[in-house]
Amino acid sequence: MNNRKSLYIDTEALSTLALVKAGLISPVEGLMGEQEAKEVDSTKMYKGVPFPFSFILAPTGDKNRQTLQMLKKGEKVDLINEGKKVGELIVDETFKIDPRQRLYNIYGTYDQSHPGVKNTLARLGEIAVSGEYTVKYPLITDNINRIEKMINKTGAKFISSLMLAANPLNRAHERMIRQAVSDSDLLIIFLRKPFTSEGLRYDIRHNALTTFVDNFLPRNKVLIIPFENTYIFAGYNELILDALLAKNYGCHQLVVGKNHGGLGLYYDQNRLNSVFDLCKNIDIHIKTVDEYVYCDTCKTLVSTETCPHGQHHHVHYHSESIMKLIQSGLIPPSILVRKEVSANILAALFPERFENLQEMHYSLMPGSGLLEQQSEEQFYLKLIELYQTSSLT
Repeated sequence: MNNRKSLYIDTEALSTLALVKAGLISPVEGLMGEQEAKEVDSTKMYKGVPFPFSFILAPTGDKNRQTLQMLKKGEKVDLINEGKKVGELIVDETFKIDPRQRLYNIYGTYDQSHPGVKNTLARLGEIAVSGEYTVKYPLITDNINRIEKMINKTGAKFISSLMLAANPLNRAHERMIRQAVSDSDLLIIFLRKPFTSEGLRYDIRHNALTTFVDNFLPRNKVLIIPFENTYIFAGYNELILDALLAKNYGCHQLVVGKNHGGLGLYYDQNRLNSVFDLCKNIDIHIKTVDEYVYCDTCKTLVSTETCPHGQHHHVHYHSESIMKLIQSGLIPPSILVRKEVSANILAALFPERFENLQEMHYSLMPGSGLLEQQSEEQFYLKLIELYQTSSLT
């Protein structure tokens, strides 16, 4: 009979535990005890490498709190996620934490209007547990295997990486991707997969990105990897953790846009440092890319650093604004989003939108005269072509 105690963890905690156990946030390789956690929170360093806050497990809930209060050193505990056992932990110690301070360490604020603070507060308890643990999480193992397989297949020597939300994928993203592909043997795009439901569903973003990669980039030069964007990859700490993750997955370079969440300046020990001062201890090259805009005089995508024309000539790639068009069912202009990507997203977002799709197709579109079944995606592509017909505009 098994009288072993259980701790209940959500998938976000499981994903993070698995990342660490797989060595992907190395040098952090396990849960920190009380003294170690305090030291990391104070120094922002771990084993000579920047690490912005302690790595601890403090699950919320009355059941968990009662269990954590009774645990003894050396006791074995089952880790339960969504009703299934996903791992085990051998208790070293339990200790109280201050959730408010923890949130401040992660996000730099305790303001509960901040979505990250609000989400993490709801899943953070007041007692942490440390000790050796094992977890099963196939996604992480699959990622590692796919990357190793691609490196072996291509013989890639210099591997670049991009952390991308692609929410939605736009032309500026495409330019960044092309640039990264051109100066590396292999580009790994870590497509962010958050634990919230904001923006486009992950499968829609993945399909749109795959449409672009498969049809418009050289074969075997790009690999898309799902990257579960857990709470530790947040705010001004994001770049440090992105760099650690990319390095531990085997990448030599991380390409970031200058609007990346982890860039910018922060105040530290009476002097202004850029986040790059911290990242210099992580053995990966961080390359920044200028902001891209569409210039109506240059008639193409340009860097804001090199275009001689003023802001009034520039169309910006603001993801939120493009997203509002798409969520309203409107097709974004092709200078913002490639037509194949727009068609892919709209067909997925508004399935069976038109009652008589075939009838509309034959009424509005030029055709071969043959009766062919047309998909919603093909309908959008033809519609975009009509929008781009310029003889009467």
